[in-house]
Amino acid sequence: MAADYAALKKGGFMRQVQRDNFSVRLAVVGGNLTAEQLATIAGISAKYGDGHVHLTSRQGVEIPFIKLADIDAVKSELERGGVSVGVCGPRVRTVTACQGVDVCPSGCVSTYALAKEISRRYFGRELPYKFKFGVTGCRNNCLKAEENDLGIKGGMSVEWIKDDCILCGVCVKVCREDAISMEDGGIKLDAPKCNQCGRCVKSCPTGAWKGEPGYLLSFGGMFGNIIAQGREVTPIIHDSDALFRAADAAIEFFAANAGAGERFRSAIERAGWDAFKTHVEAALDA
Repeated sequence: MAADYAALKKGGFMRQVQRDNFSVRLAVVGGNLTAEQLATIAGISAKYGDGHVHLTSRQGVEIPFIKLADIDAVKSELERGGVSVGVCGPRVRTVTACQGVDVCPSGCVSTYALAKEISRRYFGRELPYKFKFGVTGCRNNCLKAEENDLGIKGGMSVEWIKDDCILCGVCVKVCREDAISMEDGGIKLDAPKCNQCGRCVKSCPTGAWKGEPGYLLSFGGMFGNIIAQGREVTPIIHDSDALFRAADAAIEFFAANAGAGERFRSAIERAGWDAFKTHVEAALDA
């Protein structure tokens, strides 16, 4: 019986130039793999591939040179080793993430926990075309959130507590946006300039800056044949339930407005950014 190449691709097995050879894409959430999973992947590559793996630009792992006759055995052995096969085609792809606040001193939010929840809710969902989530922990933006269909960036809403301040000026020095100044024996925050990076909070020696972690969302980014930077259409979101209402709204809008093979950005632009913003705002107000 002839191979169903469409089904194989949907299940993460991509045809190579070499006849009856496939590169299997693995499901890696937030760039994290355990030592056990790495050992499984290495063993599969040595046994069924040519002894190497490829690390993709989106924190994925692919094992090339898997033979058509070995696909079932590879899937079975991967599963026993705690490794899942990824997806390709018109659906929600692997969720990428930096290390976030759990590891990185600059982080504002727990990126891996969020990436796992996003993956649980959306990974593999059928859509008019591919849809990518990316989670980055802070304004340093190591993961380039705006390149994703839905990018999530950690940030903080900040507040100065006068009684705890010793007027050392550290916050003035670390602010990259010139949003903080020292005037008339006090500290002034120019709110429109603040990019909610949280550097003032992290650097203050007396805790005179308080920060509430949150999520800065960008929509409609893409990086490929066409390059576009995602846009922010909402203020910072502090509640994870609200974050997922916004994500649900984005995916619903994509499913309702995009034609087959049309990217999320193109669907937004055709329907109108105002219409999309209204749709997201309605979800957040629900």
